[in-house]
Amino acid sequence: MADRSLRGIRLGAQSLQSEDGVVFHDRAQHTYNCSTCGRDTVLTFAADAEVPEAWECRTCGAEALLRIGDSIATVDHSADKAARTHWDMLLERRTLPELEELLEERLAFVRARRGAGGEKLSA
Repeated sequence: MADRSLRGIRLGAQSLQSEDGVVFHDRAQHTYNCSTCGRDTVLTFAADAEVPEAWECRTCGAEALLRIGDSIATVDHSADKAARTHWDMLLERRTLPELEELLEERLAFVRARRGAGGEKLSA
């Protein structure tokens, strides 16, 4: 019975969906120019979408800037923050003398557990 119901249909070869009643959204193409490799990247966005001023270059991965007419958009990176490392956050909470004191206490504890006494650990 199942064999007869699928007869004549090429499975996977064509879709059974139709585009009846589908309304496509208006689209606009924008060009991004990479200053590193000089290539242009054309991207399609919705017509009412907010277009970013910078995009990652598909070729080299550098920052490509939006071309507006004959000029290129400028991106202000002054508000970008540098990533804080673990060491930076530690220095916000402790001073170097406090850290050295904590290190000596911890080394003394480890040496006592190992039974090394006052011997220094070799680096």
